[in-house]
Order: sequence, then structure tokens, then C-alpha cells
Amino acid sequence: MVTQPISQRPIEFAPPNLPAKIGAAFATAFVAIVLASFIFSTVLAIANLGRVYPGVRMAGVDLSGVRRSEAASLINSQLNYPLAGQVTLTYGERSWQFSPAQLGLRLDAEASSRAAFSIGRSIWPWQAISEKIRTMREGVNLAPRLIFDGQASHQALQQLANEINQPTVEAVLAVNGLEVQVTAGQVGLTLDTEQTANFLAALLIHQQNITVPLAVVEQPPRILDVSAQAAIAEGILTQPLSINPGGNYQNNPDPLILQPETLATMLSIERIETETSAQYQIGLEAQELGALLTGFASQVAAQPENARFFFNDETRQLEVVRSAVVGRSLNLPASVEHINQQLALGAHQIDVHYDFTNPEILDDARAEDLGIRELVSQQTTYFNGSSDARIQNIITAASRFHGLLVPPQAVFSMVDNIGDISLDSGFAEALIIFGDRTIKGVGGGVCQVSTTLFRTVFFGGFPIVERYPHAYRVGYYEINPGGPNLVGLDATVYAPIVDFKFQNDTDNWLLMETYVDGPGRTITWKFYSTSDGRTVDWDTTGVRNVVDALDPVYEENPELSKGEVKQVDYAAEGADVSITRWVTRNGAVIYEDVINTHYEAWAPVYQYGPGTPNMPPKNLNPQNNNN
Repeated sequence: MVTQPISQRPIEFAPPNLPAKIGAAFATAFVAIVLASFIFSTVLAIANLGRVYPGVRMAGVDLSGVRRSEAASLINSQLNYPLAGQVTLTYGERSWQFSPAQLGLRLDAEASSRAAFSIGRSIWPWQAISEKIRTMREGVNLAPRLIFDGQASHQALQQLANEINQPTVEAVLAVNGLEVQVTAGQVGLTLDTEQTANFLAALLIHQQNITVPLAVVEQPPRILDVSAQAAIAEGILTQPLSINPGGNYQNNPDPLILQPETLATMLSIERIETETSAQYQIGLEAQELGALLTGFASQVAAQPENARFFFNDETRQLEVVRSAVVGRSLNLPASVEHINQQLALGAHQIDVHYDFTNPEILDDARAEDLGIRELVSQQTTYFNGSSDARIQNIITAASRFHGLLVPPQAVFSMVDNIGDISLDSGFAEALIIFGDRTIKGVGGGVCQVSTTLFRTVFFGGFPIVERYPHAYRVGYYEINPGGPNLVGLDATVYAPIVDFKFQNDTDNWLLMETYVDGPGRTITWKFYSTSDGRTVDWDTTGVRNVVDALDPVYEENPELSKGEVKQVDYAAEGADVSITRWVTRNGAVIYEDVINTHYEAWAPVYQYGPGTPNMPPKNLNPQNNNN
């Protein structure tokens, strides 16, 4: 028999039942813990019978071991936030101080003591045991039970609302005489007590001194501040308004001056509304200002006028005599708007606005472009024996035409271009033919100018559109040193009734120049254009159907003294004259016209003072002195 060492023998083990043993141990431990917890809870409950468990605090106040009947009193005495706390309510720079209690916060000490006593005394054992263990280990700090009285809060806030709330007031601007009156606007304020109370309820629970902005609803007016508009109105009324014509025009009227008293009656305060805002617009009432400017419009209006030139015979270029005038007409809406805009900016010297129209010919016009290359017609008439007043009128009237341009194919009117004939415009009183008498009138001598123009047209071969002769033969117009008698070649003008017109029937512009030699007693009229080769032939019947002058007329004039006699009109024979003109170009007659003239027989007129004997004096002889 062979025996093996024990160390070499295989050893066999029966595996133990480990899960069963572990489960048994866990169960034993669990039972032990439960039993210990139950014993701990029971011992703790017996030790604190009728008292708050140890470790229980409320808002920091230790209630450990406090009897239930005493807990409410302790809580009430220690937790005084509702009475001692401070709440500051603010709106803008204003503030109000309240205690939380005044705003409706109240401590419920009974409920708070019940909450403290209930810790560890849950009907659920494990929860009760858990709460007891937690209070012993780390303690429990409970929040006190607070009551927020919404009605009390609203009553307190309503007192503030009575101070804060105010209606919305629109600012008002008015004018009384020269005084500008302002009613200030006001932002409407409404305290939202509901929102503020809700906000307070959420914050007061933290039991801290707080500052709370009030929920105030602001309702601003559409117009709050009118100080800027009031300043504009006051500025308008501080001094007169001068509405100026503006521009460098020869006949500019004086400014239209409106005194502050007038401006006050015209001042307009208009409320302008938009979807997002409103404001007052200050200015002068558009209709009233427009009515004033309508009267001003005719004074400031200017027709466009071509530049005036004379033709330099040496350089054969045009030289400006008078610059072109840009036509203008008052733009009424733009002027009203501009005046009000400038008034708002504080201006009191304001120009009106215009629509402008350029003339056809400006200062830079060239002779070649206008077809002005040479002298095409020239005539001179004589006025020997004229008075100084008549010479003054001839010079004044002639100057109105110097440098004028007549467009191609245009009809030229002397009346339309002579302008105002008055003492204010440079004319003097001299003899004129009026009705059946020769009398003193403003502008005597203008017919010397019209006769000169007529002859320049006649001998230049231009069509005569309208012409009237004098009522009787005038000696001035029959003077023609060294030439044929020109009786029947005169033309009278009496604006605006009697006119002289002719046509520039060429395709070129016609430049007119007038020259008066006062000492030499002559007036010369020149036409510059481009000759188309026309020539003029004429023939006259001479005077025929001659009628003797009428018998003298004697009139008593109370303005004359006794023995004083004055001849105021002169004798002239009546007659008829016919003149035929042929205008030829390239051998063909392009115009043939007949100028018929009938002169009335004229009586000399004598005036004498009352009581003058021997009328008519035998030593007075009629003389021919006329317009």
C-alpha cells in the first residue's frame, strides 16, 4: 500500500451558501436599525412631549423645546418684520415710507407655531422619524406663516393714488392782442394699484427692507410743451414785418410793411395732427396773407425784356445799352410758405418768391446770330422853335425806344413800348392836340418821335399796320431842308387809344436806335438789320382841296387880368394829301400802298381877361405853333 503525503492529496471543499448568509445578515441589520429608530423616535417623542423638537427654528428664532402653547407668543414677539420693517415706495423723485403691516402684511403666529410643532410629528412614521433625525443632525429653519391682505394693501395704495393720479391736459397756445398766452400741458398719471399690490406680495415674503417703484401708468397729452411755438409767436409780434420785392428791378415797389398789431390779427395757430404726434404750427393765416400778396403781385410783376443794344459801326458788333430783364410773376403759394418759414426762424425782412421767365435775347447775344449786319433805314425830323418842355418830352420818349429789338415777322406797337407818359416818368406839360383844340398836356412832343419812326418805316420799305395823321397841318413835320415837302408824312400817337404799328416782315431781327440833338433840334431814328435788297419809290399829290383857316375864336378867361390877351391856338388851312409808295425787290413790286391824309381847317383862339376893351386887338396875327 502506497501512502501519499498529505500535501499531495487533493483536498475537496463543499461550497458555503453565501447569498443566504448575506441576506440573513442584512435582514438582521435592517431589523436592528428599524428597532433602534423606533426606540429613538419613541424616546425623543416622550422626552419632548408637548414641546417643539430640538433643532427647529423659525426665521432664525430657536424654538427647541418650547412648549406648543408658548411658541406662538415667542414667534410673535421675535418676528416683528411686519411692524418694524420698512418699505419705500417711489415714483420719480417722490417717495413714501410704509411698514409692511400698513401695506397688508401680517404674521400668523398660530399657524407658524403649528408648523414648527408639526415637524417630526407626521402621521407617516418614517417621515416623522426622518424629520426628527434631520432636526437633531442639522436643524430645520422654517419660514413663518405670513398673510398678505390684498384689501388692506389696496386701501393704502389708494391713498397714494389720490396724491399721484392726475388727468391728461393738452397744452394750449393763444394770442390776445399782442400777448401770447400759454396753458401748460400735463401728463396724465394713474397708479395701477393691482399691479403694485401683486409686486409687493411677491417681495414682502422675503421679509427685507425694500424700495419698490410704483406701477404708474403715464398718459402724455398729444401736445405737452408749447414753449417753442410760443417763442415763435412772440418773435413774430416783436417788430414789423417787411415783405420785400427782392431783385434789382427798375420799377421795384416799396416793401409791404405789416405792423405788429396787424400781424396779431393775422396770426394763425393751427393744430397739426399725425398718427404719431401733434403740434401747433405758428404763422400768418394763409388766406389773409395771400390776399395781401395778391395786391402786391401786380406791383412786383415784370415782363421779360430783351437786352438793348447799339450797333458799333466799326466793330460791327452789338454793345449792351441796357441789360436783359428776366420776367417774374409772384408765386403766391410759395411766397406764403416761405414767409411763414422765415418768420418761424425769426426773420422780419423777407423776400417773396417768383416764377421767372427769361427773355428771348440776353446780354450775350451776337449781331451775326440775330442777322444784324448793317444800317437798313434812317430818318431825321426837325423841331426848330420847340419849347424846352417839348424838347424834354422828345428826349424822354425817344429814349424809350433806343436799343429795342423787333423780332422777325413781328408787329411792333409804339404804344406798347412807350410805357407810362406822366410827370412822374420824366415827361413835361407841352402843347398837344385834343379834340378840336390845341391845349397843354403831359407829353406834348411825343408825336415828333412817332412821326420820325413812321418815316423810318415808310422809307425803309416795311409794312405799315396802323397809322393816324394829325388833326391839322403841323409846321414841325413839314421841315425838310434841301428835300421835297413831306406834308402828309406824319403820324400821331395818343396812348392808349391812338397807336402807330408796323411789321418787321424780314427773317432777321431789327435793331432800333434813336438819337436826339437838343441844340440842333433834330431827332434821328435808325434801323439795323440785314438788307434784303428792297428799295422804296414814292409819289405825292401834294396838298389839294385846300380850305381856308376858320375865323378866330375869342374867349374870356377869368384867370387873365384886364387888358391881357393870350393866343392859345393857331390858324391852319385844311387840305387833303395822298402819297403812294412802291416797295421793290429784285425788280418786282412787293408792296404798294397809299397813305391818305385829311387835315381839318383850324381856327386861331384868343383868350382875354375880363373887361379887356377892343377885342380882338388888330395887331395880333395868327401864327402856326402846334404839336
